[in-house]
Amino acid sequence: MSCPRIEVDLAKIRRNTQTLVKRLGPRGIGVTGVTKAVCGHPAIAQAMLDGGAVGLADARISNVQKLRAVGMTGPITLIRTPMLSQADQVVLSCEASYNTEILVISALAAAAIRNGSVHGIVLMVEMGDQRDGIRPENLKDIAQQVMQMSGVALKGIGTNFACLNGLAPTALQMAAFCDLANEIEGVCGPFLKIVSGGNSANLTWVLGEHATGRVNDLRLGEAILLGVEPVSGDRIDGMYTDAFTLVAEVIETGAKPPSIPIALIDPTRERLRIVTPSGACARMILAIGHQDTDILGLSMPTGNTLIGATSDHLVIGTPVTPPTVGSEVRFQMSYNALMRAMAAPDINVELMGYPPKRPSRHTQGKVQHLALV
Repeated sequence: MSCPRIEVDLAKIRRNTQTLVKRLGPRGIGVTGVTKAVCGHPAIAQAMLDGGAVGLADARISNVQKLRAVGMTGPITLIRTPMLSQADQVVLSCEASYNTEILVISALAAAAIRNGSVHGIVLMVEMGDQRDGIRPENLKDIAQQVMQMSGVALKGIGTNFACLNGLAPTALQMAAFCDLANEIEGVCGPFLKIVSGGNSANLTWVLGEHATGRVNDLRLGEAILLGVEPVSGDRIDGMYTDAFTLVAEVIETGAKPPSIPIALIDPTRERLRIVTPSGACARMILAIGHQDTDILGLSMPTGNTLIGATSDHLVIGTPVTPPTVGSEVRFQMSYNALMRAMAAPDINVELMGYPPKRPSRHTQGKVQHLALV
C-alpha cells in the first residue's frame, strides 16, 4: 500500500454513530453527521447514515456536491452561512442552510424561486462562542423577515459552542437558547422543526442529569469520527478513538551530532524552542510534514519523541533502534490533524471495515442514499 495514507475503519465510524444515536434518541435528539473534517468523503458519510444519522451536514458546498455526485439524495445541510456568490449552488445542492445575514437569505430566496423550489433556513444564534451567529435581541426581527420571503422557509434555529473560544455550553446558556425557540414560535407562528443545540462539545450537557428542553438535534463530527469530547479531549465511554490512522514511511535513520542547537517543538505551548542536545540520539525521518497535516496533532508512537518538522519531513527521536528505511510508522490524529490530512492531495485514503463493493441505491425511510453492500 502507498504512503502516506489514512486508514479508515468504516465499521468503527458506523458503531460510534450508532452509540450516540442510541444515547440521544431517548432524549428526543437526532444526530446530524458532519462530514467537513473528511472533505465530504462519500463512504464515511454513508457509514454515518448506516449508523442512524438522520441527515448530513457540511461547511463547504464543494463537499456537498461531492456527495451528490455519487448519488446521495438524502437531506444535506450547509452549516456555514453561504457565500453570497454561491447562492444558486447552495439551493441546488442543499435542502437547507444555516444563516446569519439577511442579504444572503434574500439571495437564497431569489435562487430558489429561479429553481422552482423552497430552501430551508436555519438561523444561527450567537450564544457565547463569539464566532458566527445572530445576536439574540435581533433574532425575532430577522425571523419575521424570513417569514415574509417567498422561496425560503424558516425551518429552525441553531447555535454553536467551543469552536472559537473553546468553551463548552452552560446549562444557563442552553436554557436561554431553548427560550428563544419558544419566543420565535410565538412571534412567527409555525412550529420550528429544527432546534439544533450545537456540536460535539454539547454532549456533556446533553447526557447530563437534566432536561434538554427544546433541543432536538446535534451536529456531530468529532465525536463520531474520533470518539472524543472536543473540549476535554477525553474519550467518550463506549466509543472507538482509532477509526482513523495516519501511516507514514521512514526515509532516513541514524543519529545526528549534538553540537548544533536545534529548534524543538514544545507541544505544551505549540511553538518552537531552541535547545542544545546533550548527546546524539537515534532518529528517523518520515516522508510527511506541515504540508500534509497538523504535526502537533499527531500522537507519537510509544517511547518516541517529536524533534521537529518541516514542510515535508517529520523528525522523530527514539531510544531504541529505529525502524529500517521503508518501514511504516502509525499515528493517531487530533481533529485538526485529521482535517488537514484528509484535505492533503498526497495522502491516500484506504477504506477498511466494510468498504463498498458496488454502489446501489435504496430507500431507508425518507432518506435515499448509497448502500455499501
